[in-house]
Amino acid sequence: MNTIILGAHDQAPDFTGTAVGAEFGDGMPMRLSDYFDSQIVLYFYPQDHTPGCTAQACKLRDAWEEFGGRAALFGVSADSPETHRQFIDVHSLPFPLISDSDQRIVRAYGVWLDAAEGGTGAKYHTERTTFIIAPGGTIKSVLRKVDPYQHDRLLLEMLYS
Repeated sequence: MNTIILGAHDQAPDFTGTAVGAEFGDGMPMRLSDYFDSQIVLYFYPQDHTPGCTAQACKLRDAWEEFGGRAALFGVSADSPETHRQFIDVHSLPFPLISDSDQRIVRAYGVWLDAAEGGTGAKYHTERTTFIIAPGGTIKSVLRKVDPYQHDRLLLEMLYS
């Protein structure tokens, strides 16, 4: 059972992970706190190359210009750096994806769920959740169980409000 519930005003858990894409190329270490001087969007999703996750990523890609540099955007899943690289290349994603193959990050953020909590049929999976982190590292907003087809619009509304 998942016992971590992070919300607005909580400190965002810091982590180091392997980021792929954009300035990270085929994979380089990144530390979240290195971005605490700006607003951050950390979006967690279940799996590369699945219909909902592909739609979500592509809608963020298509809205990339509208983000206007309002936040550093990172996608996070338990997929490998190699799978992330393929996903980025196939869909021309302009933002980096973070590999969390040991599930440290998803557990720290409370979005690694067992089948009883998520009802997807998979034994464990990542809940589709987005954290908007304010400069300084405090969580500003949490969007849980995001609809992948509406995520981009909802996120833009929050970033512009």
